Amino acid sequence: MRSPCRWIAVSLLLAGGLSLDAAGSFTIATYNVENYLHFDVPGRRGKPPESKARVAETLLALRADIVALQEMGCTNALLELRDRLRAGGLDYAHWEHVAGHDTNIHVAVLSRFPFAARRPHTNDSFLIDGRRFLVSRGIAELDVEVHPRYRFTLLATHLKSKRPVPEANESEMREHEARVLREKVDARLKQSPAANLIVLGDFNDTPNSKPLRALIGRGAHALVDTRPPERGPDAAGSQLRQSGTKGVAWTYHYDRDDTLNRFDYILLSRGMEREWDRARSCVLALPFWDEASDHRPVVVTIIAEDR
Repeated sequence: MRSPCRWIAVSLLLAGGLSLDAAGSFTIATYNVENYLHFDVPGRRGKPPESKARVAETLLALRADIVALQEMGCTNALLELRDRLRAGGLDYAHWEHVAGHDTNIHVAVLSRFPFAARRPHTNDSFLIDGRRFLVSRGIAELDVEVHPRYRFTLLATHLKSKRPVPEANESEMREHEARVLREKVDARLKQSPAANLIVLGDFNDTPNSKPLRALIGRGAHALVDTRPPERGPDAAGSQLRQSGTKGVAWTYHYDRDDTLNRFDYILLSRGMEREWDRARSCVLALPFWDEASDHRPVVVTIIAEDR
């Protein structure tokens, strides 16, 4: 197995190799860790130890200040991953684990910064043809205090997959879940139109789909899709490269059809877009990405100063 130390150069280049105090910026990421479970559950297999180690290796290379995780197992699974990262020199003092209607996989957040407020959403619902459905996964809502003069609200979730289910159309279910999330965005922006707001996670659909259009919204309160390009180490493992004119940006590989899609997003409010550092944001492309998960992490850098 490759040593995690080899990839630390990637994170140093990504974050400029500087602490928040020195650079005045921080990084936030989203990563679907694909069934990070301790044991098998109906329809899902527990994650093998080798794959868990690759997830930790990826996060050690990414070294984000805050990371939202999808397909996380129970609280003990999250704490086990947290311990792995601490052993690698990455200590997340603050964490959140949000369960929803799906009892097997959950949404979680690891953070170096404290949470000024927690508002977990675990029981949201919607109607389709008069029938009520619960949102599959919970929604983590956190006010993160980066420092005394800068904080932002984070909304993280994992929308309904494209897997067909007998009770309703999966696309329609995902669109309704996206609208539930959008209602929370609207409530925050109605209260404060210039609010610092980040909405991120595995949304299980493409940018022009109905669920994403509903979530991004329109007009003055529309969210900004960051869409950072793929970057990874060069042959020496010491520099980040960018490929293509606009950059490759896929985040998910569906093995059965051998297709690549962008399902993982970091969306910003207009107020927070002003603080976004485009040059230091990317989809992290490590050579062993598929040994960790069927997704690749997305990370953006934010200047911690209201502009």
